[in-house]
Amino acid sequence: MVKIVFYTTLGCHLCEEAQQQLRHLVTVKAVEVEAVDISNSEDLVALYGTRIPVLKNLKSAQELDWPFDYPKLLQFAGFTD
Repeated sequence: MVKIVFYTTLGCHLCEEAQQQLRHLVTVKAVEVEAVDISNSEDLVALYGTRIPVLKNLKSAQELDWPFDYPKLLQFAGFTD
């Protein structure tokens, strides 16, 4: 199973768009998504505050910044070439 961390925060409209793509991905592929609200950590705000939404693939340690589309999300999660 692919595990992805979704760095987000409340009130982020781009995060809402990314979340819709992630919801679809979870329904069709073996993916587990953990949402992490960056506002709970000064360190995370410093790292991701201007970049969210950001995804991190825990297997590869790669990160994917917005903007991304569904085909790019599939590739990031390892489901396409």
